[in-house]
Amino acid sequence: MNPSTNFEDLAAQLRACRICRDAPRYGTALPHEPRPILQGSATARLCIASQAPGTRAHASGIPFADRSGSRLRSWLGMDEAVFYDPAKVAIVPMGSCFPGQDAKGGDLGPRRECAEAWRRPLFSAMPDLDLVLLIGQYSQAWHLGDNFKDGLTETVRRWREILENPQKPRILPLPHPSWRNNGWLKTNSWFEAELLPVLRSEIRTMFRFDDKEL
Repeated sequence: MNPSTNFEDLAAQLRACRICRDAPRYGTALPHEPRPILQGSATARLCIASQAPGTRAHASGIPFADRSGSRLRSWLGMDEAVFYDPAKVAIVPMGSCFPGQDAKGGDLGPRRECAEAWRRPLFSAMPDLDLVLLIGQYSQAWHLGDNFKDGLTETVRRWREILENPQKPRILPLPHPSWRNNGWLKTNSWFEAELLPVLRSEIRTMFRFDDKEL
């Protein structure tokens, strides 16, 4: 594989990728036909660095078209039109394909082959990114490396330190917006009280929204 540096070419190559089914490097092969899902362009300013598509996204081909997506867009203060505009917003999961489910019916973690093959080329092809939102522990561990310390909660708790780190693009860790995290959100009330107002301000500035649009 010789990935292009053009985002559209890369996206086409990734959508044709079958590594996890035909040449798995970690564990067993993907148990179903791959359907890689991503969104973006060379002009995207914001990147949603998520985990992996779930069953609904796998069926529809549309990321975050569920309650998690509604909550995430609420966190951002963003409507669907902007969220699904690839010229503005990239959605690049750690694993581009639905990874399957475990014995209890829960989604498995993202396939490691995907990030190893595609992540660095994809981000190199988005030079205008200003902010990357790290959704969940898999994304945080990959993007933050040694700075992912003491698990997701403590990493998100250090959000100011991480956001203010002088790098481009800037990085902000978030929990997953799944309803399964309702308990986490209730226990960690500082997230909605302190982090979300700053996130929405960043989004307003980035896309020049006024208060009436939010």
